[in-house]
Amino acid sequence: MIAFFDTNVLVYTLDQSDLRQKNLALDCFANALQHDTITLSTQVLHEFYSITTRKLRPAPTTAQAQTYVKELCAFDVIGGTAPAIMAAIEIVQRYQMQWWDALILEAALRAKAEVLYTEDLQHGQRFGALTVMNPFLA
Repeated sequence: MIAFFDTNVLVYTLDQSDLRQKNLALDCFANALQHDTITLSTQVLHEFYSITTRKLRPAPTTAQAQTYVKELCAFDVIGGTAPAIMAAIEIVQRYQMQWWDALILEAALRAKAEVLYTEDLQHGQRFGALTVMNPFLA
């Protein structure tokens, strides 16, 4: 199975402010490592670096954040393209979705992911063969 991770789930793996969410995110990622092909997008990598270095407390050093991103780059990474932008615009119009969420959904669909781990979309919602899963729900 192909599992696509949104930025928020990855950020929680480092967030010391909510240990419950951190542990759930770590469990989700560890499970995907064992059973799935993990896919990310360049958007996720951009956001991950930005959020972890600006908003986490304590924030990782620049060198630590660089190492984290380098490790994430070892997974399948979907890049942005002009057709992907146009497809995301169609998603915004069709589902009345926020722009950044539409970009994530578009990349997950393009990767042919079967699950999208995120807290930003409706848990259980389906987009064709893709199912949205919020790993933080009880």
